[in-house]
Amino acid sequence: MIYGYARVSTDGQTLDAQREALTAAGAEKVFAETASGAKSDRAELAKALARVGEGDTLLVTRLDRLARSTLNLLSILDDLSRKGVMNRTGTVGGHLV
Repeated sequence: MIYGYARVSTDGQTLDAQREALTAAGAEKVFAETASGAKSDRAELAKALARVGEGDTLLVTRLDRLARSTLNLLSILDDLSRKGVMNRTGTVGGHLV
């Protein structure tokens, strides 16, 4: 299954563009939330990471939507790789995924 994860940092921002881009790229389920990237407690990201498994794909519109830092990103990607989650490189909404 193809999952998407969308995040904005403040209540004044909208998730619409990310949701549309992820759906257009094939995401069947999109986890979305408003949470600062600096927060380690992001409930929807935790749900997405718990849900994905072998053969699944997790899409984001930009890598900074997924991780707080390079080290955090590498940790998330390592966890996904160990679970057999597919890595797909391309663009969603004009951004690398």
